[in-house]
Amino acid sequence: MAATIERDSPVAYYEQLFGILRERIVAGEFPPDVRLPSEMELCREFGLSRATVRQTMSKLESEGYARRVARRGVFASSPEQPTGWTVQEGFLESQVRHGRTGIATKVVDARFLVPAQHVSEALETGEGTEVFALQRVRSMDGRVAMFSTNWFPRAVGQTIADDADVVGGTGSVNETLRRAGHFTHGAKRVIRAMRPTELVASSLGIDADQPVLRVRSLSWDQSGVRFDYYETWVLTDIIPLEVSVSAS
Repeated sequence: MAATIERDSPVAYYEQLFGILRERIVAGEFPPDVRLPSEMELCREFGLSRATVRQTMSKLESEGYARRVARRGVFASSPEQPTGWTVQEGFLESQVRHGRTGIATKVVDARFLVPAQHVSEALETGEGTEVFALQRVRSMDGRVAMFSTNWFPRAVGQTIADDADVVGGTGSVNETLRRAGHFTHGAKRVIRAMRPTELVASSLGIDADQPVLRVRSLSWDQSGVRFDYYETWVLTDIIPLEVSVSAS
């Protein structure tokens, strides 16, 4: 892990600083309950704006590597073992990062197709334009828990289609996107409880009248280009969704 900010890297500055500070916390340079450098100290050390540093600190807090104490500052901490899926990051990588095992992925379908209107509108690809669709069933300890579909515009979709690990069900979509230079600058997620489609109900092994939690997420890069749109149906009795809240 670089100890300085790489100005020519496609990785956002706040993400680079997050990685540096997280490694220092994990390595014990900042043990739990030790105060982290102030925002101004980090601004001077890394040559970053205060807004960028503040974004990094919020991410550290949301992922459990830091905690804010009113009028005292931000202190290092150790993330607790998650019991569910924190939807700010990919399900697979969030579970693996915390040492959880027993996760299995089955790819149901992976191909270019003309998507439904809501997909074309979300990705701004234009009606009738093909996108790459990746459908997967995720299981936890042998119990089917999630049915997901990711849609990618053609150029991005080709990167996913060419990754044998992702198409085979063993690779991380988010890691593949980052390796190809697609980094999330912003995202919008909408969560609703609703009746599943026949395909979803069949894949999850539930009755079509049983309400399921549906998460729709759209991600875009620093240039505003929309590169990933997904829809995940989650059985929250198996995998609850976790929401991390931190003061700002």
